[in-house]
Parts: sequence; structure tokens; C-alpha cells
Amino acid sequence: MTTDPSTRRSVVVLGAGGTLGAALAARFAGEPATDVVLADLSDAALAATVAGLPAERGAVETCTVDVADEAQVQAVVDRAVERFGRLDVLISNAGILSPNGRIHNLSTDDWERSFRVNVLGAVNGIKAAVGVMRPQHAGSIILTASVSGLTAWSHAAPYCATKAAVIQLAKVAAVEYARDGIRVNCVCPGTFRSGIHDGLPGSALDAIADKHPLGLGAAADLVGAYSYLASDAARWTTGSAIVVDGGYAAP
Repeated sequence: MTTDPSTRRSVVVLGAGGTLGAALAARFAGEPATDVVLADLSDAALAATVAGLPAERGAVETCTVDVADEAQVQAVVDRAVERFGRLDVLISNAGILSPNGRIHNLSTDDWERSFRVNVLGAVNGIKAAVGVMRPQHAGSIILTASVSGLTAWSHAAPYCATKAAVIQLAKVAAVEYARDGIRVNCVCPGTFRSGIHDGLPGSALDAIADKHPLGLGAAADLVGAYSYLASDAARWTTGSAIVVDGGYAAP
């Protein structure tokens, strides 16, 4: 690409190896004048994501990261700054599901692991990003929450609780950093087709789809919300939780 470097932007995607992460990577890597740093816990998943990127794209860097480790997240952001000179967008997309069980059957470790990845991972992303974005007086931080943070999913208390925390975290961060020119928002997906559904019987998928008036979605149905929040079109949008759920939360 021959775009003037002064007009380029740098995007970090944490959790780029999953179904949604790969779709986000492909979307942003293919947008004009955009360079990306893709990070994930799995090197193999990262390689698969890179293999799926469009041929016409900006520069791409990859990093292995455990988002629960503050130093590792900081290293990803440092890589973006070293390589591209700035950080314009950080997407905190890494997350884990909790074990299936009622609250009294879940262990302390089940809860702590969910909070370490889903909540602390988002906190670490925010902390690293604002260290760069505050001097720039510009930037967009986008957290991946879930419609489960707005509704109640039986047998999934740690997941629901942590995603509700992510929504509130985005709101608080939006208020704290607005005067620094930083926007903080989150996206709340409903259920979309991904690798976690591999092996589920068709009847189980049908039951999940029935709860979504528009049926199950796909990762491609979600990326537009992130693209909007990362763009100048969203310059007056902060502290928002954008729900993209096929109508799940509507009833």
C-alpha cells in the first residue's frame, strides 16, 4: 500500500485467534491505511488467522499473549508503537467460557479463572492502551462483552457476571478518559456460530437459535459494530454497549 504514513492508523486485536478475532483481524487488516498487531494465547490460532487475511492489506505483526498478564499485554502495545509509531485502536476480544454448572457446583478456581481472563484481561488492555493514547489525545478502545452480561444464562454465572463487569468497566473507563480524547465502548454479541459449537447435536443448536428471533449469527455479523466504534463516525460515541444479538435480548 502506498498511503501517506502520516494518515495511517494502528490497530491491536487481543484475542485474534478465535472465530470472532479472526473476522475482526480480516476486517481491520483490509481497511484502508490500517496496520494491525494481532495477539492471542495460541500461536497455531494466530497462524490460521493470518492465513485468512486479505491479500490487499497493511502491515501485520503477531504476538503471543496471555491477557491476564499485565506485562504481556503491555508488550503487545509496545510492539505496535515500536512498529507503527502510535496506537489508534485497541480491541480487547480475548475471553473464556465458564464451566457449565449451577453456582453451588462451581469452584473458586472456576470464578477466578473467568475473572482473570474476562475482566482483568480487559483492564490490562485499557491500562496499556491509555498509556499511549493519552499523550496522543486520541484513541478508541473496544471491549468484547456479551448479551449474557445484560440477561441471565442459567448454569453460566461466572461468564454472565464477568461480562456484566466488562460492560460497566467500559462505562467507567469512558467517563475517566473522555477528557483525554479516548473513547471506550463495548460490543455485546449474542450467540454466533463458532468452534465452541463443534460436536453439539443439531437439536442443541436449534434450541439456541430459537432464542434469537433472527436465528444464530456469524462473526461476520458482528464486525461492523467494531468497525464503526473504531472509526471517526463514532467520534461522539463513548460508554456505549452496542448489542448485536439477533434480537435475543428484545423480548
